[in-house]
Amino acid sequence: MPRGQLPKPDPSLVLDAHLREADQLPESLTSETLFGNDKPLEFEIGSGKGLFIQNAATARPHHNFVGVEIAKMYAAYAASRLAKHGLNNAIMVSGDAQKMLAAIPDQSLAAAHIYFPDPWWKKKHKKRRVVNATTIEEIYRALSSGGTLHFWTDVLEYFESAIEIIAEHIPKFGPPLPEEADEEEETDAVAFRTHFERRSVQHSIPVYRVRFEKV
Repeated sequence: MPRGQLPKPDPSLVLDAHLREADQLPESLTSETLFGNDKPLEFEIGSGKGLFIQNAATARPHHNFVGVEIAKMYAAYAASRLAKHGLNNAIMVSGDAQKMLAAIPDQSLAAAHIYFPDPWWKKKHKKRRVVNATTIEEIYRALSSGGTLHFWTDVLEYFESAIEIIAEHIPKFGPPLPEEADEEEETDAVAFRTHFERRSVQHSIPVYRVRFEKV
């Protein structure tokens, strides 16, 4: 399902603390170098409009979050959400997530998140998919013991392909664990992680959710 039109961010918001270019980052990406503290670090690849990183940073103030978007306009929009809500434990980066993963030290991530990545439908384009052997190997290396990889998509073929890639290249990850949609305890209503999840559910499109845990 294609992306909808992107609203313009509030021009009065100052994004200096929440938006960075990839070439502005330190050589080693850790909570210490990015946030000046030692809180657990979570990494989201393809933040889109920033719904997940905003909600996650709000719900888990004891964690730091880095979201990556290759499209600068989306990175800026997601950063505007963080700035609007005064979330000092999250930043957005405009750049290539795979290159950034290589700058994260071993055993440094508490979690990695990949939600509804571009499926690159054509066979000749599938090499561009973010879930590939290189990315998965880097994520596994960067995750701390007990760290998790979360992968959600509404494309069954991509879901099955991702599980096969992980099983083939990182068998130490162990079996995929089913992951349920989030729910708000007070309202008993679905709390959508991303805009794509909301649109998929509203249009009765199945969503395939899984997580892996590093032992």
